Amino acid sequence: MMIGKNTAGNSGMRRSRSRRFFLYAVCLTAVLLLTGCISRSGRQEKLRDLEFIVLDQADVPRELGQMIEEEKAEPFRMTYTDQGKLFIAEGYGAQLTTGYSVQVTELYETEDEIRIHTNLLGPEKGEEIKEITTFPCLVVQLEASDKNVIFE
Repeated sequence: MMIGKNTAGNSGMRRSRSRRFFLYAVCLTAVLLLTGCISRSGRQEKLRDLEFIVLDQADVPRELGQMIEEEKAEPFRMTYTDQGKLFIAEGYGAQLTTGYSVQVTELYETEDEIRIHTNLLGPEKGEEIKEITTFPCLVVQLEASDKNVIFE
């Protein structure tokens, strides 16, 4: 009876695993390169900044206001079109104090899309805050468009 390792069998398994790993790596690289080429079309270049109005809560269409009210506890992003106007809403969910606001940093049009980027701003240094749960959100109004809205 012989006790020991079968080194010849293990080296064959190592080669087989190495080949499989190499083939997986090559396939994964090809997929990533191909999808990268597709998503990097020139259609995402900024054409122009869009004019918009930031709405007060009282000016938000009733139906949109109801949808926001239902979703406000969690972060949300939504669009709503009514009477030739596009409304874009973004909320950041429940915040445990007062003093938060939402700012539009970019809102622009590409060939295929409307892109919006917002930031949640916290209470300013020295600002008096209260420990009351708030739900900071923003609704902007602009001219209606058939283009998809992309939140960044």
